[in-house]
Amino acid sequence: MKTVPDIILYNGNIKTQDNCFPMAQALAISGNQILSLGSDREILNLASKNTDVIDLDKRLVLPGFIDTHFHFYEWALNYDSIDFSRVCSFKEMEEIVSKKASVSGKGNWVLGQGFNESDWPENKIPDRYDLDRVAPNNPVCIWRCDLHLAVANSLGLRLAGISSETSDPKDGVIVKDASGNPTGVLKELAPNLIRNVLPELSQAAVLENMQKAVRDAHALGLTSIHDIRLMGGLDGADALKAWQHLRQEDKLYIRCHVALPGEMTDQAIDLGLCTGFGDNFLKIGYLKFFSDGGMGARTGWMTEKYLDAGYGIPLTPVKDIEKAALKADQAGLSVMVHAIGDRANKEIIGMFQRIENMGSTRCIIPHRIEHVQMVLPEDLEKLSTLKNIAVSCQPNNLSLDISMIDTCAGSRGKYAYNLKSILETGVPLMLSSDAPVADPNPLAGIYSAVTRKRMNHTPKKGWYMEQALSVEEAVKGYTITPAMTSGIGNRLGSLSKGKFADMIVLDRDIFKIDPDQIADAKVDLTIFDGMIVHEK
Repeated sequence: MKTVPDIILYNGNIKTQDNCFPMAQALAISGNQILSLGSDREILNLASKNTDVIDLDKRLVLPGFIDTHFHFYEWALNYDSIDFSRVCSFKEMEEIVSKKASVSGKGNWVLGQGFNESDWPENKIPDRYDLDRVAPNNPVCIWRCDLHLAVANSLGLRLAGISSETSDPKDGVIVKDASGNPTGVLKELAPNLIRNVLPELSQAAVLENMQKAVRDAHALGLTSIHDIRLMGGLDGADALKAWQHLRQEDKLYIRCHVALPGEMTDQAIDLGLCTGFGDNFLKIGYLKFFSDGGMGARTGWMTEKYLDAGYGIPLTPVKDIEKAALKADQAGLSVMVHAIGDRANKEIIGMFQRIENMGSTRCIIPHRIEHVQMVLPEDLEKLSTLKNIAVSCQPNNLSLDISMIDTCAGSRGKYAYNLKSILETGVPLMLSSDAPVADPNPLAGIYSAVTRKRMNHTPKKGWYMEQALSVEEAVKGYTITPAMTSGIGNRLGSLSKGKFADMIVLDRDIFKIDPDQIADAKVDLTIFDGMIVHEK
């Protein structure tokens, strides 16, 4: 019996990301799969009276975007917190905190995330006294955009039990002034002292926020994500439970690989879990480890001193990561390692060389290095020899970090965000957002990868443009490359007959417009698993 399509898209500019069939005018969807692609005449002839026929009016169609490094559960937990990502000055930050405090009511926490002092004219990180001044009656804690540094006011510090007598927690720094008093600045795992005293959301509220966040993701063209754990592993079990709950209730409308914290390595192995285990909506992802911090907090581990600080901080010792990674490798659990500074990347690339040299692996999905924010040419050469490795980079972080890297690394900034050189190693290069660290919009990520500019289009000629990607290369980094690397390339990543019907329609052709306009493009239509889930 002839299969009748449920949806037909025609009169379009369909870029499939399938090398065997790169372009089409029209496609047909039946159920949750792509039934056929071809010319308008070929596809429209398949329609019945019940087929939803959509005229694309020459608009661009792409596979649904895949974000392989998204702190999605964290994003959902803080759905109602202040978003500082578009705050342009210290003064504006103060005004927003003050306003939030006034509407929150006395004694209630004021939380926020995303400030980037390196792009403010004042170029100043707030301290406890700045936050006391604008919110004297509320505990406050705000996180820098990289999530490696937070600032709390005096009331917040008091509730967390942080005083002049408090020692630094493991892998954390409580910054203190010359008199030994906390300044309010907390680095790496020290902000967890604040997290530990925050009021918990109910499960119902968490799930509601996750569903809201999924709808927001659809509007950005995202149909698949990898939900990544933060340092410390506090959210590992809770995140997995929440995702499972949505799946069990048939309320999961995004495909998700759920990463587990490295601290759960032994538990995951004992349970017999392996990366890729699950169904077409929810899968076990990677074990996440941290080799260093972030450059914004000056905790990224470097081979040379920062211009305004030391060498940064190695966090989990490499020998400990290697021991756990070897166990995971033999259990079929792929690992991902956060590496920011050039020393961290040198050590982690060397670690994966040693693991590969030991021979057989039970992992069917390659291990990953996350960020590779600063890497030396000799280490890229070593990276090119690895067979069971992939890299996930975040171009949106580039647009946030230009001023900061120029300040703390100077001319060594030429080794930062070397996207082109990483691609040329032959190692799979996946692009992602690191949200809520940066804007989750994949189109903003493509803009940043191609132009290497801030979102205000500066510097005019771009920043180390020899490392820029083409639009084609950047789109692959959000579509077919992550699908193939994650072991689902036979079902996702391109618009091909028989694959799942995950796709987006854009309001302009990002391959033809001025690259400076790419971030302004909008998603007109998102189809997930054969269903229209977003329509502008």
